[in-house]
Amino acid sequence: MKKRVLGKSGLEVSSIGLGCMGMSHGYGAPADKKEMISLIHAAVERGVTLFDTAEVYGPYINEELVGEALEPYRSQLIISTKCGIKMVDGKQVVDGKPEVIRRSVEGSLKRLRTDYIDLYFLHRVDPDVPIEEVAETMKRLIKEGKIRYWGLSEAGVNTIRRAHAVCHVAVVESQYSIWWRQPEEELFSTLEDLGIGFMPFSPLGKGYLTGSLNKNMTFSEGDMRSKYPRFTSEAMEANQVLVDFVKEIAQEKNATPAQIALAWILAQKPWIVPIPGTKRLERLEENLKSVDVSLTAEDLLRIKDTLGKIKIVGERYPKEFAKRAGL
Repeated sequence: MKKRVLGKSGLEVSSIGLGCMGMSHGYGAPADKKEMISLIHAAVERGVTLFDTAEVYGPYINEELVGEALEPYRSQLIISTKCGIKMVDGKQVVDGKPEVIRRSVEGSLKRLRTDYIDLYFLHRVDPDVPIEEVAETMKRLIKEGKIRYWGLSEAGVNTIRRAHAVCHVAVVESQYSIWWRQPEEELFSTLEDLGIGFMPFSPLGKGYLTGSLNKNMTFSEGDMRSKYPRFTSEAMEANQVLVDFVKEIAQEKNATPAQIALAWILAQKPWIVPIPGTKRLERLEENLKSVDVSLTAEDLLRIKDTLGKIKIVGERYPKEFAKRAGL
């Protein structure tokens, strides 16, 4: 497996990470724990060194899964987890108060079976807590040895700059894919300027870019996509033109649509490390092989030109989640 360094932090990881959320949260009923531990072990054996989770996934059961699976390999790997979202009466509530972050980190350390967290994210920015207070809390946690690096998820560029001025932000995690390219507008230049790495989640468009979803499918209970505007039948039908184009490129490159979607992300910047998730070994292996797919400058220009002509239908988030992003 090839390696990349996330910005100027010095944090070196596999070029493709593994997003573990979907194993126990967000996509219907949690998968079998033993099977998921086996899958995580398979990722380690194939050279993956970056594993992403969060306390709210479950909540808690995803961190427990990751902690149990990675305990035998702990010193060889980078574990990324997050604080700042809690469940209240079945709904997610953003809470980034310093005392909450401190309680969260202690809980994550126990569930992850470790005495330090490699990369600790504020999952969403709390508008009621100055980001400088969060950054100062993270600085103290780094000094105490409880975390090594910290980052922000779905934060706006002004927030990132303010936080970075207090304590070096190593990584920003946000959604980014061939069908959600907004980070290119302001975020990328900010990250490049500050030397911050980027971990895009949902690099396969929550499965849509693989070509395995269509307008006639229904989502199981507990599958978040049933509430997302881009996954209505009308939106999926309208956006099929993008999937067809990705399939066209894949056929030319003797690759799969998922591999093209990931290779395209890897080709954007050397400090980007996508974290696709899966519950299946064959998908894991497919995703990892994307590092060997080569897109030429001509390929990338063609993709850029074509994307500029395709109008994507549907917002990426329902309103309740959209208002938390980009603060």
